[in-house]
Amino acid sequence: MTTETTSGTPVPAQQQTPPASAERMRFAVRGMTCASCVRRVERALDGVEGVSRASVNLATEQATVEAAEGIDIDALRRAVDHAGYDLLLPGAEQDEDEARDELERERLADERRLRNRMVFALIVAAVEMTWMLLRDGDAVTGVEVGWAQDVPLRVVHPLMFLVTLPVQIWAGGQFYRAAVKAARHGVSDMNTLIAVGTSAAFGYSVVATFAPGLLEGVHGAESHTYYEASAAIIGLVLLGRWLEARAKGRTSSAVRALVDLRPQLARVIEDNEPYEIPVRAVQAGDVVLVRPSEQIPVDGEVIEGTSSVDESMLTGESVPVSKQPGDTVFGATMNSSGLLRIRATAVGADSALARIIRLVEEAQTSKAPIQALADRIAGIFVPVVLGIAALTFAGWWAFGPEPAFTLAFVNAVTVLIIACPCALGLATPTAVMVGLGRAAGAGVLIRDAEALQRARDIDTVVLDKTGTITEGRPEVVAIHMAPDAPIEESVLLRLVASAERGSEHPYAEAIVREAERRAVNLDWPLTFQEDPGRGVTSSVAVDGVTHEVLIGNLDLMESKGIDGTTRGGMRLAFEAEQAQQRGETALLVAVDGHAAGVIAVAD
Repeated sequence: MTTETTSGTPVPAQQQTPPASAERMRFAVRGMTCASCVRRVERALDGVEGVSRASVNLATEQATVEAAEGIDIDALRRAVDHAGYDLLLPGAEQDEDEARDELERERLADERRLRNRMVFALIVAAVEMTWMLLRDGDAVTGVEVGWAQDVPLRVVHPLMFLVTLPVQIWAGGQFYRAAVKAARHGVSDMNTLIAVGTSAAFGYSVVATFAPGLLEGVHGAESHTYYEASAAIIGLVLLGRWLEARAKGRTSSAVRALVDLRPQLARVIEDNEPYEIPVRAVQAGDVVLVRPSEQIPVDGEVIEGTSSVDESMLTGESVPVSKQPGDTVFGATMNSSGLLRIRATAVGADSALARIIRLVEEAQTSKAPIQALADRIAGIFVPVVLGIAALTFAGWWAFGPEPAFTLAFVNAVTVLIIACPCALGLATPTAVMVGLGRAAGAGVLIRDAEALQRARDIDTVVLDKTGTITEGRPEVVAIHMAPDAPIEESVLLRLVASAERGSEHPYAEAIVREAERRAVNLDWPLTFQEDPGRGVTSSVAVDGVTHEVLIGNLDLMESKGIDGTTRGGMRLAFEAEQAQQRGETALLVAVDGHAAGVIAVAD
């Protein structure tokens, strides 16, 4: 369960208006199998005093409840239990990650159980159908299999009963338990259809096997068994359930990918000594040490050190952001070059990444407006199907050809089975989950399913993030030399690329790629010092001569005493301004104390 304070959230007119300050809570719900279950759980939650809105998603098996602060959580659980389902409450000491991990373990265990029971049921059905084809081969395939026909039915039918009985009890038991539970609450659902259909097929077969005389007095009845049909129905429905479970696992992969972004350990400083502890144990106010090329474990404020931080996972911008004391950093972002000490300000559920994860989860559990229509239809679907099946049986028995009773029975069971409304409740939310998950994986966060549905009406899209319509990889687009530069362009590129050769900054990598493209020979820098937010100072030896190279912005040049009033300096300032107006990044270059050129970089 997660809780979030909301205010002024618009809701449909038929729902209660939420109070000015409300809690939004999310719970796992177990026992739902179709859209009619969703309607019943929603009605149960809406009936609890203090609840302003309840939304249940079958694909995620979660309920989102908006209610007055301080609402009795146990009252919600009792209401859902009375409706025939289970509302799972997290432990008192259980955080979001632990609850998420526990639900994932339960989902995997359910998936394994479904797979094992499905395989068993389908194997039994396949064996029984194969035997039928062998025994009735001349009638079905025109090929006569004598030895199969020699086995008497009084032996075959009891054997089929014995192998089908475990399918009914073990593999299909969940359908019967759920159907009985629903019946006790005076409702019916998809399990009702499956239980009635398979019970009818299996029960008819049992009577035909052990008491065929009971069928002799029924007009149009045959002593025929349908064990294979019962096993096949259970196996195929379990196959569908298993595929649904796998689909649910794949659609939650976006959330798992976001969770996996977070580091597991943090280096906390106590008594001026660093100690590694789990990130979950970090408290607000702790001082955390972050070394170069390490992930920042928690949200915080820089109190010592300077560096560049790659925040692309959070902002989508590929260019590292300079950080110095007083600046804010975010957990799961990557520290590039400097040593930082940060004071933790937001940990656990309060961190920026945790809020993004909650947004994605809430969006995946939200409903598109079209889903409300499917849920309303599903609410009356099962009773209607039961009625149609009864009419089918009556019509075939009264007006159908001989054997009328058998044909009526088979067709009624067929109506019950093929009409299971699984797709009604799963198609839309599963599509929404996949769409939102793929969007989150691409860095696009969509608030809810309604926004996704309305997106089809969008006629204008404005993009302002690096990498959305660009490659997300800067390249050198121009090199402008100062009129009085002491070196040629090829030498300038060699010096700058050599100075930046060991840097991981995207602009440095772009310059090195440009030098390699031009087949420029590169050297390793003798010294390299990064000044975050301003640029780089380096010493590079070329042909036995050591040069002092400055690469950065105007602040760096002025701090190093580079004269910008010379003819070359003024020319470079003009070129830098023109590059910026074109949306490019201008890197000023000075060599041996003189303005030498401008390298324009753009994505």
